[in-house]
Amino acid sequence: MASLDEVVLDHGSGAKLSGDLISLVVDTLGEVYTGEMEDSAVLSPPAGRIAMTTDSFVVDPPFFGNGNIGKIAVCGTVNDLAVVGARPLYLTLGMILETGLPMARLLEVVTAIRDTALEAGVQIVCGDTKVVRKGEVDQIYLNTAGVGVFERPPLRMRDVRAGDRVILSGPIGNHTVHLLSIREGLGFEQRVLSDCAPLNGLLDHLFDQVGEGAVRSVRDVTRGGLAAVLHEYAKASGRTIRFDKEKLPIQFETVMATDMLGINAIHAANEGCLCLFVDPAAEDRVLAALRAHKYAAEAVSIGEVTAGEGPVVLMREDGRDSVVEELQGAELPRLC
Repeated sequence: MASLDEVVLDHGSGAKLSGDLISLVVDTLGEVYTGEMEDSAVLSPPAGRIAMTTDSFVVDPPFFGNGNIGKIAVCGTVNDLAVVGARPLYLTLGMILETGLPMARLLEVVTAIRDTALEAGVQIVCGDTKVVRKGEVDQIYLNTAGVGVFERPPLRMRDVRAGDRVILSGPIGNHTVHLLSIREGLGFEQRVLSDCAPLNGLLDHLFDQVGEGAVRSVRDVTRGGLAAVLHEYAKASGRTIRFDKEKLPIQFETVMATDMLGINAIHAANEGCLCLFVDPAAEDRVLAALRAHKYAAEAVSIGEVTAGEGPVVLMREDGRDSVVEELQGAELPRLC
């Protein structure tokens, strides 16, 4: 390829430099890329129902301590497929690149995509690249779509019942604090790392251990945080969801940072945390199975679903209950 060390507009021209850029990306993706450079990928998924999802990623900053926008893009799409009970198979990859983006930075992103796709067991089957003028994007934006297949019954919010336990697979708020610390120069990023991870392997492990029926529904706790997830379930199930403030898994440094910033960790974005709604008879088995996996070693039960249509309720340490109001807008800037 031409001896250019940064992205230029002609990389999006469709001519030779475009081909050079695509070749660089494909070569870096290696075995996870299975496309044939046709206008569409021709696939042969197993027979039966499929799940499909799509998401766009405009992370600020796109490069951070223990990851980058490429890792988030794969994890976000894989996790959205996995939490409905599907086995992720295929991803698309769309990239919008800012003129002047160093090639070394682009290769960091593509390498993270490759490594995360390998861990998740998914293939990149097609993609697209566009180059825009400086200032029209913040270095790099990504879009991914994903396809998965069902090998077990789908998991739905409407299946949640009164009495079900609410379990978190790990600490909340770390992804938000890590990125905000880098952005604002707060100094927490060395001790509070992003939790970004592909969680389909964790869910496969869980269902292998506890079987079907023990887990009613699962949601990855991303934009809007835990509060947004619980409000979604309260509406979908027509039940009240109660959780205990003292049981929330929050790292000490994350508490310090959120207090300093004046934000509540229950509204903070995460990229590697699951909220599970579990048959009470299976609570102990689910917790044991989760804690046996590297991505859920700190899993904890935080509350339950109760009878009666109602709000999300926070149980305080002084014994009083308070209603958790649904945010009308964004308490935090977009971090995923």
